[in-house]
Amino acid sequence: MNGMLHNIVAALVFAAAGILIFVVAFVLIDKLTPYHLWKEIVQEHNTALAILVGAMSIGICIIIAAAVH
Repeated sequence: MNGMLHNIVAALVFAAAGILIFVVAFVLIDKLTPYHLWKEIVQEHNTALAILVGAMSIGICIIIAAAVH
């Protein structure tokens, strides 16, 4: 039982670390672009930018998952 609890805690810690790294990377990319991503996607309905940001997010998540694994 103790080993199972250790595995659950480890999974939660790695998940939290992965989410935190993703948020930091997303904020950094948002700051590096010449426009505000959220405003451009939501208010201006820029579908191409939404697809690009989605693909970028998946790529970052794959890199984080590989690093954590």
